[in-house]
Amino acid sequence: MSAEEQRAGVDLTNLDQPLSPDAKATKRDLIDYLDAVSDRILPGLEGRPLTVLRVLRGRAPFMQKNVPKYTPEWVKTVSMWAESSHREVRYALCDDRRTLLWMANQRAVEYHPTLGLAENIYRPTHLVLDLDPPEGSDFAAVVAAAHLVRQALSDCGLAGAVKTSGAKGVHVFVPVDDSAPVDDVAAATRALAARAESLDPSRATTAFIVDDREGKVFIDSTRAGGATVVAAYSPRLRLGTPVSFPVAWSDLDRITPADFTVHNAIDVLGGSDPWAQAMPAPQTLPADLIEHGRTIPVARVAAMHEGKRRARARRNEDG
Repeated sequence: MSAEEQRAGVDLTNLDQPLSPDAKATKRDLIDYLDAVSDRILPGLEGRPLTVLRVLRGRAPFMQKNVPKYTPEWVKTVSMWAESSHREVRYALCDDRRTLLWMANQRAVEYHPTLGLAENIYRPTHLVLDLDPPEGSDFAAVVAAAHLVRQALSDCGLAGAVKTSGAKGVHVFVPVDDSAPVDDVAAATRALAARAESLDPSRATTAFIVDDREGKVFIDSTRAGGATVVAAYSPRLRLGTPVSFPVAWSDLDRITPADFTVHNAIDVLGGSDPWAQAMPAPQTLPADLIEHGRTIPVARVAAMHEGKRRARARRNEDG
């Protein structure tokens, strides 16, 4: 297969092939966008084990953690034990433009770095709340819930930056210093979600079980302890290939996630880096917030126990 073009020493091939039937973008569009935004997306990827969503011709999209055997030697990697699959996983570290272009040429559309750096992925550099709207609701519901999160942060002296997820919701990032152990960061995340919910329980919920959400926006507090979150400026494999885009809090009610795509995001940025500009300095988590969070069960664990309880109840009713 001959290269159609070369950038930063990377052979780029099959550039005019569509990414997917509904992406409304070609591989060239993907590469051109990522190249143009490389100086802004790379700071969020550098030093972090990376999972990518790839879409190869004739195959269903798939998440890839382990780098392929044909990965060039110059791509930095880190090997880590994966408890879930009981094997060593060799993650890529996307630290430079050359690696980013190589990944884009591999049809890696989405970029999901860990919240912690490679030396300790369980030490998150940011506390993250993921706001997920109920099926069929409009983005206004997410915006309302996001402002509840911002108020909860403000009430305990914290500040965060917000970006669209590139799908239907938003992510709120709160940079934290290294004074709190990972379990305390996770506890503070749960507490913030609960406090945001309590500000207006008619709009927001922390219910992990979908059937319990009653049409409200779900404030997901489980992104901690080795978790990944799609990077700011990353494309998403959705209709029109939108990107996860930083937004000023004051502009949230004037946009939708579909407004920012690989085709127009660079023009919207106009040379700026709103994610870097909006991100506060790392903050110390308040002790009372952590203590509050320690009283709140971990959502996935609580949901698992509740699921088992409901299953027992159903069996008893049937019996």
